[in-house]
Amino acid sequence: MISFFTFLSVVAYQLFSTQAVTTIDIRNNCPFTVWAAAIPGGGRRLDYGGKWRLQPSNGSNGKRIWGRTNCNFDASGRGQCQTGDCNGVLECQAFGTTPNTLAEYSLNQFNNLDFFDISLVDGFNVPMEFSPTSGNCSVRISCTADIIGQCPNELRIPGGCNNPCTVFNTNEYCCTNGPESCGPTDLSRFFKERCSDAYSYPQDDPTSLFTCPSGTNYRVVFCP
Repeated sequence: MISFFTFLSVVAYQLFSTQAVTTIDIRNNCPFTVWAAAIPGGGRRLDYGGKWRLQPSNGSNGKRIWGRTNCNFDASGRGQCQTGDCNGVLECQAFGTTPNTLAEYSLNQFNNLDFFDISLVDGFNVPMEFSPTSGNCSVRISCTADIIGQCPNELRIPGGCNNPCTVFNTNEYCCTNGPESCGPTDLSRFFKERCSDAYSYPQDDPTSLFTCPSGTNYRVVFCP
């Protein structure tokens, strides 16, 4: 006869072991090298056609994936990137510098849903797709417009198109005084008109945040 505590341990193990592990497959379809970055996850050099698989844990917020461009790293993994740099290391432990196109996600949240989005709140540096690859969820979001080529002069930066909050640092663009204190601007509309699926300013939730059932697998593609 097993003890009550042993029984509870067995049940807990069975419940845990049957939970689906989410996978996110990252692929670079760009005709140039992208140094993929993820929090959590670290970083990886992806040449054309390169792939990287993540298996993030469920139940936490604020996860993100982005691409870094024009990087140089030494054998110890230290160096610098023109866009998306994360404190000069290959294995990112901190968010990247602007501008960078972001894939953001939170797994197994309210009502057993995953929440995910593409965000241009930190600007744009690499075209991106973020989409489910399993289950009954068919939402596909992407941002593939020529934002760098059409970037307003005041937001232009080598390798990307910056976000207005970084450039001007005012509440109008940063929404630092709360969600009711800001709204769309001419500069945020520049991003929204070209990538309607993506966040264009911090409070752009209604048309930019998407859900799939918890346990769904995903892919992030650079230059889809």
